[in-house]
Amino acid sequence: MAEPFRVGFAPGVSPGKWFTRWEQRLPDSPLAPRLVEPEDQQRLLADGEMDMCFVRLPLERDGLHLIPLYEEQPVVVAGKDHPVTAFDEVDVADLAAEHLLQAADACPEWAAVADEVREGRRVEPPPMTVAQAVEVAASGAGILVLPMSVARLHQRKDVRAVPVTGVATTQVGLAWRVENEDPRVETFVGIVRGRTERSSRQPDAGPADSGARPEAKHPGPGRGRAAGGGRRRGGAGPRKGRPGR
Repeated sequence: MAEPFRVGFAPGVSPGKWFTRWEQRLPDSPLAPRLVEPEDQQRLLADGEMDMCFVRLPLERDGLHLIPLYEEQPVVVAGKDHPVTAFDEVDVADLAAEHLLQAADACPEWAAVADEVREGRRVEPPPMTVAQAVEVAASGAGILVLPMSVARLHQRKDVRAVPVTGVATTQVGLAWRVENEDPRVETFVGIVRGRTERSSRQPDAGPADSGARPEAKHPGPGRGRAAGGGRRRGGAGPRKGRPGR
């Protein structure tokens, strides 16, 4: 039996359908899936510890091939009783008076409008995992801005996630080292691209700077809907305003 084919994936990414197709097509070539934190994805790829990885951008692309796959809607995560949770959608400007429980450069759009940054009283939070930060947000001590899938991964009964505009979407892609000549790379690319087993197409992902276009959008919520798909809390009908600053 061949050595396992090592495929990493960032938190919130759901590669199960592609893994299943691989197992059906190559039952004698086992996969070795691995959850990879975004801060580790660059190193693990560069060191050859992963054959391929579903990454969350940004990523230093030198020496890597990259296929952009889809974009994710950003959401603001706050305690369930926070004023922003009464709305289907908020703009980043509506969060100016809030305390961000992440490094300010994790959401530069918030930093550009934040009162605590403008007034020079910003105190950066201590390093925390996402799960820890969500727990702090549940206490009402601040907010987080996360990709929708990551917020869903860490959902709790005492927090809510609301789509936020004015913040760049995040992009998920599939990356691998340029010098990786394992033929299984081409096979995996074909599976992700949706090619059939009989297809003779060659992988059309050139170098990472080839400008490959995303092939699919993350299903994400419709505009004007809360993360859970409902309208304003309490059934009050469509949103008629934004939270005060």
